[in-house]
Amino acid sequence: MLLSFAVQKLRAEEGSTKKLHLLRVEIPRRPPRTIAINCGGSFKMFSRRIAAARPLRASIIPRQTTLISQRCASQAAAHSGPVLPLTDIEDPNMNGGYINPPRIKRQFRDPNADWWDKQERRNYGEPVHEDNDILGIFSPEEYTHQKVGTAGFQFGLFILSVLGLCTVVGMMYPDKQSAPREFEGGLERELGGPTAVRARAAGDPL
Repeated sequence: MLLSFAVQKLRAEEGSTKKLHLLRVEIPRRPPRTIAINCGGSFKMFSRRIAAARPLRASIIPRQTTLISQRCASQAAAHSGPVLPLTDIEDPNMNGGYINPPRIKRQFRDPNADWWDKQERRNYGEPVHEDNDILGIFSPEEYTHQKVGTAGFQFGLFILSVLGLCTVVGMMYPDKQSAPREFEGGLERELGGPTAVRARAAGDPL
């Protein structure tokens, strides 16, 4: 391999010009390294460049981008199967196929029946509803003794009764059996003069 080295020498002599001297230096090339491989008792010489493990470009598979298909709700409804009606006690895709028993509050069960759990009114091994926290015996009691119209009528009747009683008592209540005491001149001078608050005098309205 030949490398060119430029050596520039400037001479300060008067009338001299710049001269460029190019020196060509020859560098000996290093022989390639070889690797000996034993193949069935005979040695074969391979160059290091050949024996080196090179990644194959063909083995590199380019990454493929996934295509996301877009479907409208109308297309999904057109290609989907028939919709099967579900009952109220079926709850698929929520509890792993668990079928809820009828939604009945425990307070409406017969308290005198032969229950395994007398307090909860429940038998042993009986399945529970998913909303058992609001259907159990300790949940808030549902008021079913009166209807809304009947309860409103009873409240109105109670209010009218109280107001009527107050009116009757006010009309029939007797007057006072005594009259307020009167003082001569209202004790104007005794209480401090005309600007003072005087007592009750004769002829003052009741």
